[in-house]
Formats: sequence, structure tokens, C-alpha cells
Amino acid sequence: MRKQFVLSLCVLSALLILSCAKSEPDPGTNKATETKPATTSTPTSTANSSTGIGVPECDDYLAKYDACISNKVPEAARAQYKGTLEQVRSSWKQLAGNPATKASLAQACKTATEQARTAMKSFQCDF
Repeated sequence: MRKQFVLSLCVLSALLILSCAKSEPDPGTNKATETKPATTSTPTSTANSSTGIGVPECDDYLAKYDACISNKVPEAARAQYKGTLEQVRSSWKQLAGNPATKASLAQACKTATEQARTAMKSFQCDF
């Protein structure tokens, strides 16, 4: 069970790092097409962003990350970040539902917060 948790944590960290790698949109892209995907994914993300997972450190991270991407990430890149956030939220919710993994989830969320602090620095987000 512990190996599964560590593997899940590694996958989540990789997703966060990959999603943060593209911090600036390509200046040559058409802005009309950029806003369409963000508009499509926003209602789903907003509906899920209000639900916590029951681990304060994780709920704090999710709220701060959501606020960062909603307010400071350029519109063109927002859909990608929101999608990643929802994947993380879903995985953490599943881990929080298992008593064997819930105890170590708080530390994983603290680590994710530190990683996000560095990764999202270019957007001037507060973590």
C-alpha cells in the first residue's frame, strides 16, 4: 500500500512540474482560440474547486493554487493548469478516503506547496 501511495505522489508531483513548465503562452497564437478552451473548462473547475478533501494542508494548497491560476495565470494557459489541479484534487481525495494513506497525505501536500511556491513564482503567486 505504501508503494502505491509513493507512486501516486510521484505522479502528482510530475504532473504539477509539467504543468508549470509552460509558464508563458506562445505570443504568435490567436487569442480568440485561446479563450475558448478556458471558458469551456472553467465551470467544471469552479464546481469542483469549492470541495475540500478533509486534510487542512491539502485544502490550503488547493485553494491557493486555484486562486493563483484563476487570478494570475494568463487566460491562454489557465485551462491546462485547471485540468492539472482537478487531477491532483481527485487523486488526493481518493488518498484522503483511505485511512492508510490519509495520515501521510498532509506531508505530501506540504511538499507540493513548497514545489508550487517555486514553480509558480513567475506568476507572482503566494503559497
